[in-house]
Amino acid sequence: MRKLIFGMNLTLDGYIAAPGDDIGWSVPSDELFQFWSDQLQATDLSLYGRKLWQTMSSHWPTGDQQPNATPAEIEFARRWRDMSKVVFSSTVDKVDWNTRLVTGDAVAEITRLKAEDGGPMDIGGATLAGAAMRAGLIDEYVLATAPVLVGSGTPFFTALDNWVNLNLVETRTLPCGVILTRYETRR
Repeated sequence: MRKLIFGMNLTLDGYIAAPGDDIGWSVPSDELFQFWSDQLQATDLSLYGRKLWQTMSSHWPTGDQQPNATPAEIEFARRWRDMSKVVFSSTVDKVDWNTRLVTGDAVAEITRLKAEDGGPMDIGGATLAGAAMRAGLIDEYVLATAPVLVGSGTPFFTALDNWVNLNLVETRTLPCGVILTRYETRR
């Protein structure tokens, strides 16, 4: 059975984007970028909602060819482009770069994918991850918490019907002030 990991950058008050999908509050740093690149390398399959897919696919397929691309960005772009991905959307009609499109029941498909043999899967996008969270499918939460408050926007956590008890696995503070925390779902 595969492990499903939900991780994203978020504000101290719990938002992955401020109003208008603004992520200008994020704290870009080499250390944080390397952390996410290492996470990607350890992932066997990435699951995306439409909005995050559109953001990622607008840059990373050619991210390694950008004039100012750092060695870390070049490595990340190649990893991203080559890895297996699934996009869940009823409005996207075409995907590329080792990606499969699912237009049906996301929770049923994620449940099926989790039951397969294979390495860890990550899930991104507030709506998609929220559905998986409500269905009890998330095994690990990875939070990269930036030292900023935005007051409202797109929350990292969705409203739940039941409590989810977690075990702290790791805490690390990066020089840029971002605090990385990893929690496993207590089953």
